[in-house]
Amino acid sequence: MHSETEKMNLEFNKNEDFNKLARDEVQRRLQKIKLGGGEKAIEKLHLQGKLTARERIDYLLDKNKPRLEIGAFAADGMYQEYGGCPSAGVVVEIGFVSNRQCIVVANDASVKAGAWFPMTCKKNLRAQEIAIENRLPIIYLVDSAGVFLPLQDEVFPDKEHFGRIFRNNAQMSSLGITQISAVMGSCVAGGAYLPIMSDEALIVNKTGSIFLAGSYLVKAAIGEEVDNETLGGATTHCEISGVTDYKCETDHDALDVIKKIIDKLGDTPKAGFNRTKPEKPLHNPEEIYGILPQSRTEPYDMKEIVLRLVDNSDFQEYKQGYGQTILTGYARIDGWAVGIVANQRKVVKTKKGEMQVGGVIYSDSADKATRFIANCNQKKIPLVFLQDVTGFMVGSKSEHGGIIKDGAKLVNAVANSVVPKFTIIVGNSYGAGNYAMCGKAYDPRLIVAWPSANLAVMGGVQAAKVLLQIETATLKRKGETLSNEREKQLLEEITAKYQQQTTPYYAAARLWTDAIIDPLDTRKWISMGIQAANHAPIEQAFSLGIIQV
Repeated sequence: MHSETEKMNLEFNKNEDFNKLARDEVQRRLQKIKLGGGEKAIEKLHLQGKLTARERIDYLLDKNKPRLEIGAFAADGMYQEYGGCPSAGVVVEIGFVSNRQCIVVANDASVKAGAWFPMTCKKNLRAQEIAIENRLPIIYLVDSAGVFLPLQDEVFPDKEHFGRIFRNNAQMSSLGITQISAVMGSCVAGGAYLPIMSDEALIVNKTGSIFLAGSYLVKAAIGEEVDNETLGGATTHCEISGVTDYKCETDHDALDVIKKIIDKLGDTPKAGFNRTKPEKPLHNPEEIYGILPQSRTEPYDMKEIVLRLVDNSDFQEYKQGYGQTILTGYARIDGWAVGIVANQRKVVKTKKGEMQVGGVIYSDSADKATRFIANCNQKKIPLVFLQDVTGFMVGSKSEHGGIIKDGAKLVNAVANSVVPKFTIIVGNSYGAGNYAMCGKAYDPRLIVAWPSANLAVMGGVQAAKVLLQIETATLKRKGETLSNEREKQLLEEITAKYQQQTTPYYAAARLWTDAIIDPLDTRKWISMGIQAANHAPIEQAFSLGIIQV
């Protein structure tokens, strides 16, 4: 018979193996995605004298400095009827150029010649959003054939489509956010405005070209015969039209010029977030793999996760004995002062002797979190949300106790928070719990998921049962009934389909999250995120507005 300690060790080891395999699966998928359009397409670029998008970014960013890739899984599993679109055909990274934190956007010409799919638009807009929120210089490495015509109706005319890119170019310029473009391949039609709306534009000789209409379209439109190089090559735009500012002979040459430009940038005002000397956690972060259970329904102590993320494992808990299904408290991550709001997943007992289910937000938890968020805004402390939430407590007792009112207060505080927010989806992210814990709709500066994450309106099994009840009721009205066998089959089909839509891959493909990360990279993401946010002084006072007291 196993002792309790042996059972715990066995469970820890099982969890560890499971979570490490999930981490490795993320890396395996990423390696495939990073091939873009495939080895043949990459070889073709090399024969043209070009670097790939990722090679360009590798050369541009400072070595031995941290970097973050945004939206690597964008469009994953989408557009299969067109052969797929890895990383949405564009690579976006936050890193350092000449010791200055920047965001880099590089079209991947190995994927459909860098054409713009709907998710390409969404990803580019996300990159610009990060630049605007954090006042980060943005560098565009342009190599694109323009809009992917079979899907033009999903790319061209709407508010969050292609044209929004240029609107943002104009607004960033007025805000004084540095924009630099290097035309390293095709830059056609409406896309030609992007580099020219930047502060400075470079073009690579013989491979770069800019024009509103290529030679074939020019001939069709006005009957003029002209080759693309004469129409819009580097010599034309650097020596005749004056459209571009620098003529470069190779990709490396262009990237070197960008480094020199960034090196000369003046400093900017800072937000002034508190930072001291970074300390590693006292508790081994690798133990996270063993603490986090395999099943999303199993309880665990979220505080043990927190202690493995924060400096010196020092977590000053706020209102420890009250509203215990949400942890709140102050800590440091890589030296940065942060306020942490985390769903507590273990079952807790209140002073009144009541048992509260872990991962559920009760009135007292919502009240505590609201007050804590207000405190962090008052003290100018960035907020970190650790999500593993199934939603708000339901039932007559909770409704009579005003759970909707208390939940609304929390959502109000999150929505109106003026300090930067960072969201880590550790496990479940269901329903209104996603909103209250700063889901994508609530403007976190960065939002990432661990491989263990699930995002949905509700859990797969619960949703499947609800959908099955609706299906059964529909058939009943028609005078039909389901056999037990058919009911079981339908339940399995609905559950499988629904659960596929709750995976972190499904969410990341649609940019509901910025990345799926190894839990051990969490500190790096938060630290770099706060460092970026520190470039943007807080200009608005915190106000909750009108709330039901």
